[in-house]
Amino acid sequence: MSVIEDIYADLDTDVTEEEFREAVTEKVEQMGGLADEETAAKLVAHDLGESEANTIADIDPEMSEVAFVGKVTSVGELRTFERDDSEGHVLNIECADETGRVRVALWDEKATAGVEELEMGQALRIKGHPKEGYSGLEVSASRIKGDPDANIDVTVGDAGTIENLSLGQSDITLTGRVLATEPVRTFSRDDGSEGRVSNLVLGDETGRVRVTLWDEQADSVESLEEGQSVEVIDGYVRERDGTLELHVGSRGAIKPIDENVSFVPDATDIETVEIGQTVDIAGVIRSTDPKRTFERNDGSDGQVRNVRVQDQTGDIRVALWGAKADIDLGPGDEALFADVEIQDGWKDSLEASAGWQSTVSLLDEGTASGGITTGDSNGSSGTGAPNADASAQETGGTLSSFTEDDGGNREESKTETETKTETERGGSEEYREFTGTVVQTGDPVMLDNGDSTLTVVTDADVRLGEEVTARGQMRDGTLEAEDIL
Repeated sequence: MSVIEDIYADLDTDVTEEEFREAVTEKVEQMGGLADEETAAKLVAHDLGESEANTIADIDPEMSEVAFVGKVTSVGELRTFERDDSEGHVLNIECADETGRVRVALWDEKATAGVEELEMGQALRIKGHPKEGYSGLEVSASRIKGDPDANIDVTVGDAGTIENLSLGQSDITLTGRVLATEPVRTFSRDDGSEGRVSNLVLGDETGRVRVTLWDEQADSVESLEEGQSVEVIDGYVRERDGTLELHVGSRGAIKPIDENVSFVPDATDIETVEIGQTVDIAGVIRSTDPKRTFERNDGSDGQVRNVRVQDQTGDIRVALWGAKADIDLGPGDEALFADVEIQDGWKDSLEASAGWQSTVSLLDEGTASGGITTGDSNGSSGTGAPNADASAQETGGTLSSFTEDDGGNREESKTETETKTETERGGSEEYREFTGTVVQTGDPVMLDNGDSTLTVVTDADVRLGEEVTARGQMRDGTLEAEDIL
């Protein structure tokens, strides 16, 4: 056995002996005759020992170089850019193994060759330099080679669905149905320029995702309508508060399509919800109360509207706050209330609170009703759901008391609802709205309005000096924010 064979035999690596010998020859040339093959082989073995990543999950941006095996799950578009003295090319691909995904950047000749030669599902041996990029971990490839013998248990071809989004993905094309939109907002960047951002929620047959549109893409939201099917082009995935979001920047776009993308909500049964949970509820609107306004501590007006929602297992009152109180909902409509917080309600019953982080979307008829009768003017559920009956009794009657058409019982329910709302939401010290300047970020946030300082618990991203309005429950002198505006 030769010296090089001995050195290679001592390695614990996925690099083949042929690749190892090629690296040794390359190292000898780099050393300009200052090292023989044995010395070069030891240097290559040392580099491999430091750079070998057994899986994608092992890749650390602090490593100087890594080598790993992954399966191609997406191939982006070839991009061209100008250097000082030449034209450059870059091609981003997505590779995955059983432990994760990583973005790999191919440059110049490798990028142009990759357009012609790379295929989805192809297994690659990749060597390169890792770093923390704008969209998460990425590897700039210095060497890339196909490995038809690699066995990687990763499914390819369904990455264009919401459930298959993962942190760090880029160049994503995805179709979905618009479930909700939010108006465009502006913000100031560090350089003094003005930025624009808007949000919408998309759903498909596999789930839903919040989409953030930046700058020139932000205005796209103004031409979109709920229920419309759209295609997101060249999006990328980021994480916010532990949840994945799909972002669309200057290189991406969102546009309406003729295809009808279906959305089936994965909602929690109403009878199983518990206080403190944040859940999705889908069902039939059984009744709606008039919108009410109340005076906040700072003298401004707030608004809230209660609706009662029924699914196959029970019913629950949902409080719609702020702009959500203006959503056009009526008895018989089917709707999704996503990310609502379950709270203690009237007479020990539960209620759901739809604040700024929640999404309210009308659904197609039959999506959430199942066997529930929706057209009964007397308000009968038609299901005999035990919890629905019990809840109805607690509020002073049967389900008919929730309908718009039943004036007597509805008035009784309305009175109780409004009394509770006024006492626990609008007029007591337990519920508060506070507008002030952010004087401390992190956990907790501190707001100051010039007269007083308030501690606020929130997951929202706020900046020092930013003026925000926090709204929520006061507990032990701390405001637990449901909304940050």
